[in-house]
Amino acid sequence: MIQRSYDDRASLYLIPTPIGNLDDITIRALNTLKMVDVILCEDTRDTGILLKNYNISKRLISCHEFNENKIIDEVVEMLRKGLNIGLVTDQGTPIISDPGYIISNGVISAGFNVISLPGATAFVPALTMSGLEPSPFLFYGFLSSKNSKQISELKSLKDYKFTMIFYESVHRILNTLNNMLEVFGDREIAIARELSKIYEEIVRDKISNVIPLVLKMKGEFVIVVSGNKEKVDYSNLDILEHVKIYLDDGINEKDAIKIVAKERNVAKSVVYKEYHDRKGLK
Repeated sequence: MIQRSYDDRASLYLIPTPIGNLDDITIRALNTLKMVDVILCEDTRDTGILLKNYNISKRLISCHEFNENKIIDEVVEMLRKGLNIGLVTDQGTPIISDPGYIISNGVISAGFNVISLPGATAFVPALTMSGLEPSPFLFYGFLSSKNSKQISELKSLKDYKFTMIFYESVHRILNTLNNMLEVFGDREIAIARELSKIYEEIVRDKISNVIPLVLKMKGEFVIVVSGNKEKVDYSNLDILEHVKIYLDDGINEKDAIKIVAKERNVAKSVVYKEYHDRKGLK
């Protein structure tokens, strides 16, 4: 199914809400909240407080990670009846480490419009004031809460050269930083907490120097870590093996060949030809 533009049918609107400071809501978000017929929300109480602040009264339906699959049919049926629907989470942009993906994907599959509004999200300000290279970057979100799996996730990211961004809770921040130090080594890091709120704070240093500081820090955290700056020796790999490293990481073939050509300091055409020649021999 190809959707090239929006039609005039009822739509699902993904509406970002402030991550702390209520002034961060956009005029378009407020107008959309007033326009929609129903609002799906992660927590009806939190959304109710937000709407009351702006004198908006709407029908609220609970929509969280435990019931998205159960209510998708109801959501699609409301759209069929011509009702416009808003979807918000407690803070920030829906789907970005928050519920909303299952609903959004179901609405798209049913052939209805999904319109996402730009707005508040925590990882962008954390990245831009981190002092670390802003591009390219990887937004990972939350690592696993299970220690062994978290270490495995970090090992899979160890050789990435670009800046990485993670979310973490106050209860797990210390353990996560210790795991990063063990797996990544003592890299440059920035930790932002309570973004846009009264006690907003950011610390920038080596991981080892930051660890003692987090013992006294509370709130919600965004961790920004520098990529692997060590020069990796790929001389022991043939080009097929080298390209496969990036293919296994989910990078498409064209970009993988481009990266390998840069790392080996040879023309892309050379890598492309040898890769496909050797691939054909397998």
